[in-house]
Amino acid sequence: MTDARPLLFFDSGVGGLSVLAEAQKLLPNAPIVYAADSAGYPYGTKSEAEIAARVPALLGRLVERYHPRLVVIACNTASTIALAHVRSALDLPVVGTVPAIKPAALVSKTRAIGVLGTEATIRQPYVDRLAAEFASDCLVLRHGSAELVDLAEAKLRGEATDPAAYVRILEGLTGQPGGERIDTVVLSCTHFRLVEPELSAARAFAYVDGAEGIARRIAFLTAGQEWPAEAVPGIAVFTRVDEKVEALRPALARFGLPNIASL
Repeated sequence: MTDARPLLFFDSGVGGLSVLAEAQKLLPNAPIVYAADSAGYPYGTKSEAEIAARVPALLGRLVERYHPRLVVIACNTASTIALAHVRSALDLPVVGTVPAIKPAALVSKTRAIGVLGTEATIRQPYVDRLAAEFASDCLVLRHGSAELVDLAEAKLRGEATDPAAYVRILEGLTGQPGGERIDTVVLSCTHFRLVEPELSAARAFAYVDGAEGIARRIAFLTAGQEWPAEAVPGIAVFTRVDEKVEALRPALARFGLPNIASL
């Protein structure tokens, strides 16, 4: 019997698709359930208490419905706040997403790093610990942008976005004292990789994120497990299906998710 249990990816919106794409390169036949908390979007402006309560409850319902072999919290905000709560609540492997400060420190030549994330992510003590452990010899500047999350969502819906917006958002880093030294920027929200071409056009930094590392972790944790002989269409599950979700259908299909369901 082929093991048909899926991988479950979870995010507030479409940002986790950037992680899914890397996982599909390593595990092309893995059945996929991609879950987006569209009713709770965006997470970056919510309180820690709201996220810590909401994410484990939603993942509990999703696990009951879809019986995944592994859960990926493909969201930096949810991971930095709720990962421990989710792991204690679920009896299966849970992979989180954290800002890629360690690889950024390995790349930076000027020893000045920008951390671009949501407001909720960049204020977490977890980010302080990563910076202290892996980039103690670097200047680490942070900037939170809810607008950049919205720009990524708009791009996936096929809408045009303003190039000037990306320039302005990056100035939130470079405009800080010492910001002119930055040569490497950590994309600390999975949404941001979806607009990396636009960010690169605005400013040619080295942009670093954790998607490839997460994909390798998923492959490691599922090593030796059986997969279907060929890829099967995946499911995109939303906590609220509205016109914005409907507009995502073409993009979701490109990620192997032609089917939309509601939680």
